[in-house]
Amino acid sequence: MLCKILLVVLFLALLAAASAFAGTRYRSGKNRNSGAEHNSETENSSETQNTSKAKSASGTGRSFQLTARKLTFCAIAIALGTVLSNVKLYSFPFGGSVTLLSMLIICLPGYWFGLETGLITGMAYGVLQLIIDPYVIHPVQLLMDYVFAFGALGLSGLFTDKKNGLLKGYCAGILGRWLFTALSGWIFFAEYAWEGWHPLPYTFAYNGCYIFAEAAITYLLLAIPYVRKTFARVKQIAVQP
Repeated sequence: MLCKILLVVLFLALLAAASAFAGTRYRSGKNRNSGAEHNSETENSSETQNTSKAKSASGTGRSFQLTARKLTFCAIAIALGTVLSNVKLYSFPFGGSVTLLSMLIICLPGYWFGLETGLITGMAYGVLQLIIDPYVIHPVQLLMDYVFAFGALGLSGLFTDKKNGLLKGYCAGILGRWLFTALSGWIFFAEYAWEGWHPLPYTFAYNGCYIFAEAAITYLLLAIPYVRKTFARVKQIAVQP
């Protein structure tokens, strides 16, 4: 019962965050429009002022512009990632599976739109995974395994404007997921450690097997120039006005 209540709270929090971002974007756009109309009487001084405002807005408010286009692309990524997460390329005998690039797909919104959008998308994906295939023994474990671990895939947004941003961002995302899942395993699943293994190295090895196996396949695919160019073109489509 507690887990169901927590799940509802998480959904409401995500909706509230999305509404807040959308509201911020709407108010900032409205203020800019009204400011432009008011300053139209003094063209020379207003041009300089509006230019500085535009630069400030692009520098500080870019990640908070939640548009219908962003929502659409993020929803597509969540849906596709969910489908691919059920396509198992290999399942380890001790647990954990290599999926068909599902982590890469969930890293894309951060790579496209920045850190905040990436984190929200990752958390929303984690909540969906919780609904589809829940394994919960404690509320904190729920947060670490589903919200924080999958949300960490949004760390790809740290490299959205960097050279080789997709490669670096994917690395940041999977490392973040690995860290949270490993800590959760250490705290809540220590009794399952392999014989002769301390729980901490065990959980890092256990979770690292399937996470980095999928990462290796992903990087081999991204090493193909045509594939990288395709992802670059998709980003151009996603971020265009």
